Amino acid sequence: MKNTKLKKNGATQTTTSFLGYIPRFFRLLLNLLRDSRVSATDKAILGATIAYLINPADIVPDWIPFLGMVDDLYLVALALLRLVLRTDEKILAQYWDGPEELVSLLKQMAQWAVAFLPPRVRQALLARVEQNEKV
Repeated sequence: MKNTKLKKNGATQTTTSFLGYIPRFFRLLLNLLRDSRVSATDKAILGATIAYLINPADIVPDWIPFLGMVDDLYLVALALLRLVLRTDEKILAQYWDGPEELVSLLKQMAQWAVAFLPPRVRQALLARVEQNEKV
């Protein structure tokens, strides 16, 4: 997760591939929201994320091609990354219906997502993820 620099063409291609997962991520978020094993704090974050996804008036309106979905994907990536750090992977895997392994996909998305963050925030987040991987 150390390489967060994305080439322009690679970033666009990566973003496009991640956008295809939004419906699956939405179902995952809804199922996690209903699961009693997910903490109340995480459920609040999931609920806010779902509300943002279904709200047509957000930071970048969804009617703007491509860019309108990038902010949604970014928020989903951050919410799910938090869940990876705080929730048993078996719970996440129970509700995941995608073709790829969820944690691996989320790590790829985290690399993509942190590339857009200010350097200090990016370093703090990556340090936390790397620390959690060692445990």
